[in-house]
Amino acid sequence: MSKAFNLIEEKYIPELNSTAKLYAHKRTGARLLSIINDDENKVFSINFRTTPKDSTGVAHILEHSVLGGSEKYPVKEPFVELLKGSLATFVNAFTFPDKTCYPVASQNLQDFYNLIDVYMDAVLHPLITRETLMQEGWHFEINNPDEPLTYKGVVFNEMKGAYSSPDGVLQSRVMESLFPKHLYGVDSGGDPRHIPDLTYENFRNFWETYYHPSNAFIFMYGNDDPEKRLKLMEGYLKGYKKKKVKSAVPLAKPFKRAKKVEYAYDAGSDSELENKNYLVVNWLMPDTSDEVLSFSMGILANILIGTPASPLKKALMDSGLGEDLAGLGLESDMRQMIFSTGLKGTRARHAKKIEKLIFTTLENLVRDGIDPDTIAAAINTAEFRLRENNTGSFPRGIALMLRALTTWLYDDSPFKMLGFEDSLKEIRTRLSADKNYFEKLIQTHLLDNAHRTILRLTPDPELGRRFDEDEKSRLEAIRSALNESQIAELVEQTKKLKELQETPNSNEALETLPFLKLEDLDKKSNSVPVEEMQLQDTTTLYHDLFTNGIVYLDLGFDLHALPADLLPLTEIFGRALFEMGTDTEDYTKLSQRIGKSTGGIYADAVSVTALGSRESVIKLFIRGKSTVAQSAEMLNILKDVLLKTNFDNRKRLKQMVLEEKAGLESGLVPGGHSFVNTRLRAQFNESGWANDQMKGIAYLFALRELANDIDKKWKSVLKRFEKIRDLLINRNALICNVTLDGESWKTFKPQFESFLAEIPSKNVKLSPFNFHPSTQKEGFTIPAQVNYVGKGANLYELGYQHDGSVEVILGYLRLTHLWEKIRILGGAYGAFSVFDDRSGVITFISYRDPNLAGTLENYDKSAEFLKNLDASRLSDSELTKAIIAAIGDLDAYQLPDAKGYTSLMRYLTGRTDEMRQKTRDQILSTNGEDFIAFGEILEKVAQSDAVAVIGSQSAIESANIGLKVTKVL
Repeated sequence: MSKAFNLIEEKYIPELNSTAKLYAHKRTGARLLSIINDDENKVFSINFRTTPKDSTGVAHILEHSVLGGSEKYPVKEPFVELLKGSLATFVNAFTFPDKTCYPVASQNLQDFYNLIDVYMDAVLHPLITRETLMQEGWHFEINNPDEPLTYKGVVFNEMKGAYSSPDGVLQSRVMESLFPKHLYGVDSGGDPRHIPDLTYENFRNFWETYYHPSNAFIFMYGNDDPEKRLKLMEGYLKGYKKKKVKSAVPLAKPFKRAKKVEYAYDAGSDSELENKNYLVVNWLMPDTSDEVLSFSMGILANILIGTPASPLKKALMDSGLGEDLAGLGLESDMRQMIFSTGLKGTRARHAKKIEKLIFTTLENLVRDGIDPDTIAAAINTAEFRLRENNTGSFPRGIALMLRALTTWLYDDSPFKMLGFEDSLKEIRTRLSADKNYFEKLIQTHLLDNAHRTILRLTPDPELGRRFDEDEKSRLEAIRSALNESQIAELVEQTKKLKELQETPNSNEALETLPFLKLEDLDKKSNSVPVEEMQLQDTTTLYHDLFTNGIVYLDLGFDLHALPADLLPLTEIFGRALFEMGTDTEDYTKLSQRIGKSTGGIYADAVSVTALGSRESVIKLFIRGKSTVAQSAEMLNILKDVLLKTNFDNRKRLKQMVLEEKAGLESGLVPGGHSFVNTRLRAQFNESGWANDQMKGIAYLFALRELANDIDKKWKSVLKRFEKIRDLLINRNALICNVTLDGESWKTFKPQFESFLAEIPSKNVKLSPFNFHPSTQKEGFTIPAQVNYVGKGANLYELGYQHDGSVEVILGYLRLTHLWEKIRILGGAYGAFSVFDDRSGVITFISYRDPNLAGTLENYDKSAEFLKNLDASRLSDSELTKAIIAAIGDLDAYQLPDAKGYTSLMRYLTGRTDEMRQKTRDQILSTNGEDFIAFGEILEKVAQSDAVAVIGSQSAIESANIGLKVTKVL
């Protein structure tokens, strides 16, 4: 073992099949948690306890800035250069209220060590100059002496976007209300009104104070050499001595009585404000040091609001006083937990009713007791999630690290939250000894807890305008106080910053960065085992993969069996199957059954284009998972919901529609780029159109119409839902997909065949939706201080023939031209291009963008950029990096359920292993001529009229580019 570290504690964690070792670095006191297991998706992260004193966003801006060049790697943005040429499965950084994390992950060992080296130099030796703060944080922009001053900066603009979202405002105001005069009460991300108060001296001082090994929590995970971890870290830490860093997070001073607070959010020019209010009740909980209490509160939150049948959520939704649940739920990432819930889409006069309803419901639960089946379902749900440890595409190691930090960051044991068997056993023991265990938690931590706030968030149509005027007045006052030479100095500063931003890295600087070589890449595509069979005359794909005893099942019903006018009801129909109850049980009992016997079942509509034929594949998938021991009951549940759902409950369906509508509306600001992408693709082909009908802006409009129809034409609505079931639930319009190990398949297969035999087999007529492509320029207005700007075209119709090199070229374009012009110079949070090789549609999209017409111009200049690339810009090493990144995207890390589902999608769209290998070969052989040829194709894209923008009314109208304007919010 390395002599530089003391081993503090070692523990085997059977639930994770991992050995965990906690070390302290002798010279600096740096803490190191080393998790040793067989996971090939290795994780490293260095984390610092960062405790800001104000809302200038210094922690957030610094998180951006340290990744902008370091002593060993003096390039402008090593972070971006890594993205250009790494096999990383994760490269990013996070700012929390009390910590900043720098995690990376990779399956390739040398790539993993390269990422660690760049990140360690970035955090310990960054080149954080005044220009860094200007670019990433804020600066005055003025291009000539006659112009007014404006603010620009990546984080400044990002947080303007965050504060455009009512849910984003709510989150910051909940924290502010519960933590007065505490670091959790300030916004570590930054409030746009206060970001310009950040000076370079305070910015630099924050790094010097907190970014020291003595304040570091280092985490390593996976199947790499555990001894080498220690040697590597000693190499980075040996030049430092122990330093006292005052970063401890204090407990909040408890309230003596509850408080009522009111805040406003920007509602734009919306005239219908009556039902746009929020009312939430927020409680401050104990600290996270008691792991049994932490797990218990997680289960209690699920009991209260985790499912549609949860008693508190049900009471709130049944009241008709709001459209959807609001609040933070259970927040457990900080020293003290928070529980927060209430309603959005409410009327101001209903605030007291909602508050009273919350407390009355909690009191009734304590008095009458919680349904034991609800408790059993919540415990099973928690246990299934912990055992499955399914984090999707997010690396398991990073999720585990964040769990460990909930205690470790506060100088407690990091092991407390890693295992879960002992805590679950203790909870069951307490519940067995006292059936009112969870009711007493409600009494103690909610009803008797004086540290709570009742928060009203009200819509203000003038707030955005006042913010803009305040900002304008502030800038005018600053400008009027400047003399001519000071203004000239700011003009020169603006010019110099732009020159710096536009100057490419030298090849010498780029060559300092460590990268893989093409020889390090696998030349062969990996494949997923798949066996196609007919069970009960139904096509079934089976994937023999180790799933730790969990069966993953996908049932895909062909939506071409429906007429086009029913397509917008697909997603709400899918929800209704699991949230309305059946002929024999109400939705509360159904929800309890699902929670007690499965790992979850849900519906998801999918619309894609098939390769070659370019026909659309549009299906409603029912996706479920359970242990093999519980699989028979999962199939029983599926049979009941598919055949016996009772849609005749007007009130419940109206609740679901309003909830769904509110969810889409809340997603427009943080996820505007996704809506723009969906809307653009709707102009080109049937599958894109169907996606918009089922998930996009068209779906939002359809939900609003449906809510009205439920009130006025209920019998007609009921007939539509029953017609969907009659046409869709048909074995002849079904494809099945099972992912499970071979031994367990022997048990599950006969059960599954019996299930299929009970699904009706009827004649089916599959018809296209009579879609006609038509491009147009569309603008959708919402109350926001940022825009989401998109443009698209169909490359195949422009003469392009697919070649795998497109993956290399677009990845390179995103991290060069689009990054430099739209993010660095334009101040948007990001921009990217997406190409669908099945349909030929390419889209350019920006995210949290202060610009509109200028962004479209930069999309159009992509062709010129690619055509003018020469060896000085696209060197051999740059080309190699772009190829490596494209291969990394192809070989993205997947857990078994994702592998099975990906294989299903390949089958449905006709993507064979031979085609995948051909694409891989083309990627590996990409050359500079491919970039120039693709640039010639993009010249034609510039002529496209397919444009979609989501943004403020003033931005859309002032752009004056011929957008057809529709108000969305």
